[in-house]
Amino acid sequence: MKYIANKEWWLHLRKTLKYSLYVISHPLDGFWDLTHEKRGSMAAANIIITLAVIVEILRQTLTNFQFVTINMEYFNSLIVAMRIILPVGLWTVANWSLTTLMDGKGRMGEIYMSVCYALTPFVIINALMIILSQFITFEEGAIYWVLAGFAGIWTGILLLAAMMMVHDYSLLKTVGSSLLTIVGMGVMVFIFVIFFSLISDAVAYFISLYKELLFRFI
Repeated sequence: MKYIANKEWWLHLRKTLKYSLYVISHPLDGFWDLTHEKRGSMAAANIIITLAVIVEILRQTLTNFQFVTINMEYFNSLIVAMRIILPVGLWTVANWSLTTLMDGKGRMGEIYMSVCYALTPFVIINALMIILSQFITFEEGAIYWVLAGFAGIWTGILLLAAMMMVHDYSLLKTVGSSLLTIVGMGVMVFIFVIFFSLISDAVAYFISLYKELLFRFI
């Protein structure tokens, strides 16, 4: 509650949010200053990833049916949110775990903040795509798909620039560590799936054992 009444905090939040626009147009200088000169903030990063979730939900529900077909009976906004939040979280943990062994200088919080700032083009372009889809025909859909591809490429470039500046790596080392991070994310997902599968099997076993005991003694 103290932040709500703190005018300086709101001014700082506005400044760090506005700085995301500089980062996407000057990625190398932007991401360096983001972490090393403290030009970014965790609050702004959280807002950006929240906006990314909201925009993605709106994109899937409000985009013209010619470009996105969703069966609303099975639509789950929580699943859509997890498709953005989980990759960001997995990338943050996997990248930090690997780069600590590769002389990386970035801390986990700095990695997370940089990844969130790299999502800025995703937020802006996808918001524009929602509006654009209402005014173009299917024959003009190439514009929509070009924008979608551009958003992905721009975000990917920013992510590489972010990791390069955060860890003070060369481009080659950044690409290598990023590929290893993707592998690490896959390993983490595999371990989680195995873990929850074992937990599920164990719970099912004890439930069946309990039912068997009830059947025999009651």
